[in-house]
Amino acid sequence: MKAILFDLDGTLLPLDEKLFVDIYFTELAKVFSEYNIDSKKLVETIWTATGDMIKNDGKKTNEEVFWDRFESCIDTDVSSVKGLLADFYANQFFNKVKKSSTENSLAKVAVELAKKNGRKVILATNPVFPEDALVRLKWTGLDVDDFDYVSHYSNSSFSKPNPKYFLDLCKKLGVEPKDCLMVGNDEREDIFAASSVGMNCYLVTDNLNSYPDCEVDCEKGSFKDLIEKLKTL
Repeated sequence: MKAILFDLDGTLLPLDEKLFVDIYFTELAKVFSEYNIDSKKLVETIWTATGDMIKNDGKKTNEEVFWDRFESCIDTDVSSVKGLLADFYANQFFNKVKKSSTENSLAKVAVELAKKNGRKVILATNPVFPEDALVRLKWTGLDVDDFDYVSHYSNSSFSKPNPKYFLDLCKKLGVEPKDCLMVGNDEREDIFAASSVGMNCYLVTDNLNSYPDCEVDCEKGSFKDLIEKLKTL
């Protein structure tokens, strides 16, 4: 293997996704209250803009797609909003949303093992958040500097489960899909999409997102099992 890709939420970072979303939008609504933006409209707009990023065809970055939709739905100064969001991710997001996650003391071990033999290690989290939101990596004891590349909405023009997201990563990293291992907890977004372009995959089952209509055929196991596998690579 020349490159190992890790999903973040639910893989490196154990996460209660429902609680995460509930806290995230509650705290975000408080931040935007000074703009007199209706919280319901804010939530609807963010979900719609996120959907646009998922469907992005590569002509724009996910960031451009998100803010195009945001501006079309909410009349406000986007430059000021971006400043508010940066502060939000550094403070309220980090301090309050953290309760939706639990510790994974093995995350840092996995990344260190993945780096053996000069392999590239990529944080292949779905790029629908700004880079500031990757502050949640610190909840695992890791930081963006621990990776050779991290995907976020500013440097990505595709999203999971679009297979082109993985092909684009390979192009940027100068590796072939067959020389990559994708590690994730989501059968559709991580495993099915990555394997469809020829990547090797490992399905982490601790916080499994499964889909009855999504057939995946790859090695699987707990995060502890993953550690043992990485030791053999």
